[in-house]
Amino acid sequence: MSAVRWGVLGVAKIATAKVIPAIQRARHCEVVAIASRDGVRASAAAAAHGIRRSYDSYEALLADPDVDAVYIPLPNHLHVPWTTRAAEAGKHVLCEKPIALNAAEARTLLAVRERTGVRIQEGFMIRTHPQWVRAKALVDGGELGEVRAMTGFFSYLNSDSGNVRNVPEWGGGGLLDIGCYLVNTARFIFGAEPSRVAGTMEMDPAFGVDRLTSMILDFAGRHAVGTCSTQLQYHQRVQIVGTRGRLEIEIPFNAPIDRPCRLAFDRTGEIHGSGIEVIEFDVCNQFTLQAEEFAIGVLEKRPQRSPLEDSVANMACIDAVARSSASGRWEVP
Repeated sequence: MSAVRWGVLGVAKIATAKVIPAIQRARHCEVVAIASRDGVRASAAAAAHGIRRSYDSYEALLADPDVDAVYIPLPNHLHVPWTTRAAEAGKHVLCEKPIALNAAEARTLLAVRERTGVRIQEGFMIRTHPQWVRAKALVDGGELGEVRAMTGFFSYLNSDSGNVRNVPEWGGGGLLDIGCYLVNTARFIFGAEPSRVAGTMEMDPAFGVDRLTSMILDFAGRHAVGTCSTQLQYHQRVQIVGTRGRLEIEIPFNAPIDRPCRLAFDRTGEIHGSGIEVIEFDVCNQFTLQAEEFAIGVLEKRPQRSPLEDSVANMACIDAVARSSASGRWEVP
């Protein structure tokens, strides 16, 4: 097999607008099938993206012997059930974040992976982007001195009651949708798990999901502080601060595919920013990089950059943020 042949379960916007075109540009990747419970929508998506086969059920796609791996962009509450069914059908799985509704659900996938022998990966595409790879290298190389603090912010405005992100039974809310990035990147940069977590969540009275969530992750005296919201102006930033330097990631999560990304590296501490060094990265598509890495891992049996155990640990921290908001206390992941 010289290429991984992909099937896509669902016609969600992230799949049709971003991920399918990105996979199609990736080396060693081919999108051969797409499925929807609405056959008309599946057929239309296939025609729009030049995909050879479309199916009117997810089961039919999983029965296709020409599909090696599936990408799952379904609503959050369907991630574990369809990841399990895909793995049991012998397909490798790349599932959108969050991989589950909670850590207990995520842990069930460990047994699924061991039983089926397939690769299961959560779709945190940011970890393949050169800006995060460089940020991690600068931190680990001591360029910032001792890193003791990290702050992150991620928000957008979504007041649509029919949107899946505003349906609590489907795993809606800001913490699961975008707060998961703040948790994931903090654990990535510190290279550790937090010893305790504090969180506070403000719930939308009509939707019943969190629309504003803030968190503190305590890494044995090093702190990551983050806020996410689904009802504020669109904005995202990350700052990583050490004893000898500060690093700002300008567009940390939704990295553009049509212009370079930039890190601001300040070694001087000059308040007006005149000492900032700008590190610029060539234009790239982090979804394409993710697909390339996934495919090469499958073909060459390489270890995963982010194994399933990392996803379980991430969900445990997310759970702790929610528990802390309810209890008013620090919680242990």
